[in-house]
Amino acid sequence: MAAAADLSLIAYGDMVAGCERCALAQTRTQVVFGSGSPTADLMFVGEAPGFHEDKQGVPFVGAAGQLLSKLLAGIGLDRDSVYICNVLKCRPPGNRDPQPEEIQACEPHLFRQIELIQPKLVATLGNFATKLLSGKPTGITQVHGREQQVTLGGNEVTLYPIFHPAAALYTPRMLQVLEEDFRRIPELLGRSIEIPEPEPEPEPAPLEQPVQLGLF
Repeated sequence: MAAAADLSLIAYGDMVAGCERCALAQTRTQVVFGSGSPTADLMFVGEAPGFHEDKQGVPFVGAAGQLLSKLLAGIGLDRDSVYICNVLKCRPPGNRDPQPEEIQACEPHLFRQIELIQPKLVATLGNFATKLLSGKPTGITQVHGREQQVTLGGNEVTLYPIFHPAAALYTPRMLQVLEEDFRRIPELLGRSIEIPEPEPEPEPAPLEQPVQLGLF
């Protein structure tokens, strides 16, 4: 079953590699389809590839991707056990926001990925993925950390909107919010994940007892 899912996803990725549904086909280096487990229970959907992703053909390999990997490690997961992709499969010039016509053109690719992978939980990273997959205009600030049941790819899925890691790169408070939202992921997956214990602090060396003179 897993092998069949893997082959189906690879075949679809090969087909999408030549996509010319929108003008981004003229400016991209390559299509950034997605990466991870083809049978993942947890799927992350971001916004669009950036400079590094466009060059390497893999989503979330820049600074935001490194933070995503760190957040995953914090709940006992890694990139190989989840699936990661974006709403757009091609980089918008200058990393500008996706345009409505680009989202509309790329949307069938994302829904086909969800249909093939059949995740239990889809974590949307930021506004664009959240609005598209929830079908609602409410922004991420209002809905982050609040799961909802939706039908995607013909299956009932738990949608879990969270902030995009890029928003937390230089803002400690945002990073704290993101870490808190990530900590709920094991619960939403319906399983217990062993979270790595933090490294114990070294015990301070015992203070030498002062020599007391003239007391006895």
